[in-house]
Amino acid sequence: MIVTIAKVSDPERFLEVFATVGARKRAEHGCRGARVYFDPDDPHRAWSVFDWDAEDYAGFLADPEVPAIARALALQSPPVHATAAVELDT
Repeated sequence: MIVTIAKVSDPERFLEVFATVGARKRAEHGCRGARVYFDPDDPHRAWSVFDWDAEDYAGFLADPEVPAIARALALQSPPVHATAAVELDT
């Protein structure tokens, strides 16, 4: 599981790109699914949760097409990776 937090200037544009071009590129790199949550106190703060192996995610980040997709997402700054505080089995 990969979790990122980003500030976006245009939430609607972010979702449009995330769900289309971004989804196709993530699938090319083994992502099995993704969800976006917007902070209820700040609609420009997006939490993205990916079902992704670390190795495949590293390949995605190295893809030369990803920077253009990131620009299209209307990010105000690069996403920050959230680190799990604890991992539990149910």
